[in-house]
Amino acid sequence: MRAEETHLKDCFVITPEVYLDSRGYFMESFNQETFNKVLQTNTVFVQDNESKSSRGVLRGLHLQTGVHGQAKLVRVTQGSVLDVCVDLRKDSPTFGEHFSIVLDAIDKKQLFVPRGFAHGFVVLEDQTVFNYKCDNYYNKASESGIIYNDATINIDWNLPEEAFILSDKDLELPTFEKLFK
Repeated sequence: MRAEETHLKDCFVITPEVYLDSRGYFMESFNQETFNKVLQTNTVFVQDNESKSSRGVLRGLHLQTGVHGQAKLVRVTQGSVLDVCVDLRKDSPTFGEHFSIVLDAIDKKQLFVPRGFAHGFVVLEDQTVFNYKCDNYYNKASESGIIYNDATINIDWNLPEEAFILSDKDLELPTFEKLFK
């Protein structure tokens, strides 16, 4: 496993070792000890989630607040997404900045999103399967987020806006400015 820190503090792109041969491939998708050693963290994941979506589905930008904050390790096992995270830690040198990466089932890269970040993705292929590990349990009362098309953050989602499929809940998320008033 190789980890490369993004321009956002504490946010890493993780590239697993993939062993290919005539039968297909083998990879260790996660190893707690290796993960914590390479990232120099003590993160322990307690919940795994999975979604399957069609092209154009945009989920986000979501976060859990307070003591229910979640760090996430995300990957795609079928298809591809544009994955986006936004640093919302007020004391961070990269507060308000975002990072995006295409995650797909071919190169098998993963993204570690630390606590205090908003996270979302837009699906680039039909039948995409997205997996994520969380280091804290979901708590409905702690849900928060930022609207996907916030002008302050200015994310290029790599698809035309008319292609997006969003939930009503995601369409009602506040702007960055309103979240931090």
